Amino acid sequence: MNQTDKKLGIIYTAFAYLLWGFLPIYWKLVDNVPAGVILAHRIVWSFVFMIAVILSVRKWPGFIQECKAIFKDKKKLFGITTASIVISINWLTYIWAVNNGHVIQASLGYYINPLISILLGIIILKERLTRRQLLSFLVAAIGVINLAVSYGVFPWISLLLAISFGLYGLLKKTVDIGAMFGLAIETMIVTPIALIYLIAIPNHVLTMDSLFTSTSLLLIGAGVATAVPLLLFASGAKQIPLSMVGFLQYIAPTIMLLLGVFLYHETFSRAHLVSFSLIWIALIIYMSSAQRRPLKRVEKRMSS
Repeated sequence: MNQTDKKLGIIYTAFAYLLWGFLPIYWKLVDNVPAGVILAHRIVWSFVFMIAVILSVRKWPGFIQECKAIFKDKKKLFGITTASIVISINWLTYIWAVNNGHVIQASLGYYINPLISILLGIIILKERLTRRQLLSFLVAAIGVINLAVSYGVFPWISLLLAISFGLYGLLKKTVDIGAMFGLAIETMIVTPIALIYLIAIPNHVLTMDSLFTSTSLLLIGAGVATAVPLLLFASGAKQIPLSMVGFLQYIAPTIMLLLGVFLYHETFSRAHLVSFSLIWIALIIYMSSAQRRPLKRVEKRMSS
């Protein structure tokens, strides 16, 4: 890997996380629309946009071949169908949270996500924890419990976002498929449900009269807003080390947190500060454990 590719990888990946971080502003522009309707439009237009991308890069034969292979393999079909349902739950929760004044809770969810992934790895993949990883998980858990005890309200939004995204990542491991075809097939699977929902809900199917209103155009644009950062991430993440991806992923929840506090003036109390501080400490411990592993491997090679 040359330095130019690595720099481009960093730029693409960082830009993807920047777009994800500022995404609450986009959903706030359509907060007059029910979250379920926004989700349905997001699914449908993401599918339409991805088909347009596949056709424009002349990958249609490959896409059809991938679809046939998945539909013949029951394990892969189950994996990608479950992934499409789980990511739909994640999207719905996120849109609802943003449009109901819970941007800070959404931010907390994506800070917790890597630690949930560790837990899923232990439970499902039977992975072993290092001492540092165990410590990071326990510190983060204390942060979540502190928030729940301080407010007397279980932070279900944060945990649902973290768990659903963690499960999505786990399911994607079972289905070896690229980001472009993956998003197209995932949205294709749930698009019929989204269309039925839009038809069943009065006044939420786009007509020629309503097509060019600002709200309608924003709903159509939700497909682009969904697909573009994902494609940037897929292009960039291949060019840089996983540890760098792990570092860059905190750009998005940090931007969300700042938006929630300074733009949308959500409450950020001492309990929030304590909980976020504990989670940041947990993430620093987790990142340091991830950095130490490659160093140990290098040391072993040098001594052998």
